[in-house]
Order: sequence, then structure tokens, then C-alpha cells
Amino acid sequence: MADIAILLAAAFVAGALNAVAGGGSFLTLPALIFTGVPPVVANATGTVALLPGYAAGAWGFKDDMQAPPGLSMKAIIVIALIGGAAGAALLLFTPDATFRKIVPWLLLAATAMFAFGPQLRAWASKGNAAHAAPSASKAALGMLAVSIYGGYFNGGLGILLLALLGLLGQTNLNAMNGTKNLVSALLTAIAVGIYAAGGVVQWKQALIMMVAATLGGYLGARLARKIPANWLRGGIVATGLVMAGLFFWKG
Repeated sequence: MADIAILLAAAFVAGALNAVAGGGSFLTLPALIFTGVPPVVANATGTVALLPGYAAGAWGFKDDMQAPPGLSMKAIIVIALIGGAAGAALLLFTPDATFRKIVPWLLLAATAMFAFGPQLRAWASKGNAAHAAPSASKAALGMLAVSIYGGYFNGGLGILLLALLGLLGQTNLNAMNGTKNLVSALLTAIAVGIYAAGGVVQWKQALIMMVAATLGGYLGARLARKIPANWLRGGIVATGLVMAGLFFWKG
């Protein structure tokens, strides 16, 4: 019963965080592992729980989706599916002991990306202004690399996608968010399918957390305007650092 309470609380707060700023995986993955779920299974199960949020985000921006220079929407869809599938397959072949050692570094990297997200996007925009847009092959390789990362580990995915789209020459924020949400939803959906086929999803925990995350997302969106953005970012970064530190400490 205590484990369920922990998962409900973590998913609720994660849903709220994802609705207003991101960083929900900083809570869902550690909560699952700390309640006894093996690391690889925990990563897959947490991703399942957050899938409805990605799908809702993609639907909300459906009228704003626009491909960046060098890529068509069809190419983006195909690349996201291939990359998400490859990342998910790679996770299935990662031993639990190895993934447990990788987790703190992934959390630390995702936290850093979140902390320096504004600077990363600004750098990407400056790079785009100073240079010609990358070739179609480089754009496709960049999208594939980020999609593989997303299929393997979801943390910080949105920041990476926004930075990539900026580098590719996209400047309209709504269009960038639309494309980001579409790619996130597609690669997560196919990753979830592969996780399920590989038998690494604990469906009871996933469904419990899915409901809590959805409710948290709804309430989080309503409360977002009342909390200063820098407080939110600072709190999420602190959470990520604490969780990474705990994993390093536990070894």
C-alpha cells in the first residue's frame, strides 16, 4: 500500500511538472526503482505512464506543426518511429546492472539540459542565424540521434528536440513545440509497443501512474500561472540533482 502511495504521489507531481515545465521523469523513474521495480522495467513503465501527456500535447499543437528546413513532415514521422524503436530495442538488451549504473548519469545529463535549456536554445538560434541550415542528411541524422535517445531514456527529450529544431532553422516557437510534441508522442508510442512486446512493462503500476499523472497534468496547468517560472525551474533542477545523487550514493 505504501508503494502505491509513493507511485501515485510521484506520478501526480510528475504530471504537474510536465504540464508546466517538464522534468516529470526525474520523479517517476526513481519512484519505481525505489519501490522495487528493476531499473529497465522501471524506465519502460514510467514511459508508458507519461505517454498520454505526450499524445495530448501533440493534439493540442496539431494546427501548429511545421517541418523545419531540410526535413518533410513525412520524413520526421518515419525517423521518429525508427529512432524510437531503435532506442527501445537497445534498452531491452541493456542488463539491469548496467542500466542501474547508467541511470544517475542520464539523470544528471537530463538535469543539466533542463537547467541550461534557455541557453541551449539561444545558442541553437544564434548558430542558425550565423550559418546556413544543415543539409537534409545532417538534419535527418540529428533527428535520428535524438529519437534514439528518446526511445532509450525520455529525460530531457523536449529540451534536446527544441535545440535541434532551432539548429535546423525553425524560429516559430509554436511550430517548434508542435513538431517537438509530435516527435515525442510518436517515438514514445512505438517505444511503449516494443517495451510491451519485450515484457518489460508492469501494467498495474503503469496504469495507476497514468491516471495520477493525467490528473496532475490537469491541475498543474491550472496552477502554472501562480508559480514564478524561475521557482519551477529551480525546484525541478534541485529534484534532478537530488535523485541523481541518491543513485550515485546507492551505487
